[in-house]
Amino acid sequence: MTHVLVVDDDPVIADLVAFRLGRLGLQVTVETDGEAGLAAIRQLRPDLVVLDWMMPRMNGLEVCRAVREDPDPVLAGTPVLLLTAKAQEPDLERGFAAGATDFVTKPFSTRELVSRVTAALPAGSVSA
Repeated sequence: MTHVLVVDDDPVIADLVAFRLGRLGLQVTVETDGEAGLAAIRQLRPDLVVLDWMMPRMNGLEVCRAVREDPDPVLAGTPVLLLTAKAQEPDLERGFAAGATDFVTKPFSTRELVSRVTAALPAGSVSA
């Protein structure tokens, strides 16, 4: 089963994302801060990470950079979808420079989220 890790310190957003992705037939795990998120990425080795930018203990860009710098090429290649209110051009540049695969801007529609998640995962990973 395809596994997605959602890392967001806002429980309402994390639950919404987890619920919507779960309805696609994806296994979803949630973490609430960057440090716990990075540990979960290394332990669970998800197929995709949906990552908030602004979080306590370690922000999303720091997490994304740490994933990209991991010596394990499979882990370093994990798709990372930044879920953030930061959507100005310099923010996008910083996110992509940190290794983000794509962005979803808050506030977001669940339809856009599903579209971007589906695009970031290998074909056939999403059942609905």
